[in-house]
Amino acid sequence: MKKIFLFLSIILSFPAFSQTQTVIRNGEIESMVQEISPAYIKKYIEGLVGFGTRHSLSKNQDGRGIEAARQYVLSQFKSFEPLSQGRLTSKIDYYTVKTDGTRVPKDIQMGNVMARLNGTDPDDDRIFIVSGHLDSRVSNIMDSESDAPGANDDGSGVAALIEMARIMSKRPFSATIIFVAVSGEEQGLKGATHLAIRAKTEKWNLSAMINNDMIGNSASSGTLLKDNTRVRVFSEGVPLFETDEMKKIRQYTNGENDSESRQLARYIKEIGERYIDQLEVKLVYRNDRFLRGGDHTPFSKEGFTAVRICEFNENYNQQHQDLRTEKDIQYGDLAEHIDYEYLRKNTGINLAVLASLATAPSEPQEVGIVVSELTNHSTLKWQAPAIGKAQGYFVLMRETSSPVWEKKFYTEGTEITLPYSKDNYFFAVQSVGRGQVESMAVFPKPLR
Repeated sequence: MKKIFLFLSIILSFPAFSQTQTVIRNGEIESMVQEISPAYIKKYIEGLVGFGTRHSLSKNQDGRGIEAARQYVLSQFKSFEPLSQGRLTSKIDYYTVKTDGTRVPKDIQMGNVMARLNGTDPDDDRIFIVSGHLDSRVSNIMDSESDAPGANDDGSGVAALIEMARIMSKRPFSATIIFVAVSGEEQGLKGATHLAIRAKTEKWNLSAMINNDMIGNSASSGTLLKDNTRVRVFSEGVPLFETDEMKKIRQYTNGENDSESRQLARYIKEIGERYIDQLEVKLVYRNDRFLRGGDHTPFSKEGFTAVRICEFNENYNQQHQDLRTEKDIQYGDLAEHIDYEYLRKNTGINLAVLASLATAPSEPQEVGIVVSELTNHSTLKWQAPAIGKAQGYFVLMRETSSPVWEKKFYTEGTEITLPYSKDNYFFAVQSVGRGQVESMAVFPKPLR
């Protein structure tokens, strides 16, 4: 049996595996996280709110409406290009949305504002997308005239994109990162659908998509909770896009809780909590909130790994509301309701995760667990990643009832045997690159 090192640097403490926790951060990633500025984020949100309405059907008027907002976001992205040494390029990807007879009454042109930070490794074609939606609304989904500030929904997500682009554009990453403010979310996920289909048609090597929708409010309506120490990550279990072969393996291995999107969610929890103090990432085992959806859903439907990051407490008095005051309650999505410290932390989670993924080697290939004989040991085998160089690998383990990985075993080989039964535990393998950056984990297939 190969020599095994129990790596304690980033393991979480659980009752079953109680031990001291040591946090080791990559210095460059930590430096970027510390550069996030609540003052800049506030400036971006106030700029977005200043356009009155950003409704997807709003008219193109001087200083008002969604097209003016698109140009504003584009100008922010463009301002970061000079310091990127040619790596950052920005544009608006326009597309035509056909009438659907409901939320789109006639054919209309929409556009996604995109900033592409090209990777520095010519052999690394991976793409990571981080998104927020630019459009806003009031109570009536078809009201394109009334003021719809959209400070939190989803000015918060777009402001996070701009701030990440400002900071990350100055640094090189192996893989490509695309920051995109999509349009048409409130009209039926139009911009995200366009981009997901484009990625599928053009055969992008899209490794992960992170959707940020409402990440700046820390107070709830009704229950009057206020908490800026928790944030939710939604991820699908059974994939919305699942082939017969995928279904067969999932059922055979009981892997309904180990989809690629769920692995991304666990990754966000571990990396996010590693770099952001006083913030707990809560994994929600749903594709999105109950009976609702978001811009990651079209990507899931196309077979991509996608999740949604969303504030822990929602305030429905400020969500999709006409601006008004009734019975001393102020309604409307106004900038004054944003918790900028909370938004800073949530921006930091995104930045740390993207920086880690875009720097790390890709996932190990052909990950499998040996099932050729009955044994109380578990043997896993894999191959080196296709992109980048792995200095070693983490073999992850958790009890079947645990939502997160509980132990990490480090090895520099491509095979390991552990004295734990596969009947009682789930396993996965991730690549580890220079600077202690890890890939996402891969759930093993049965090996005979």
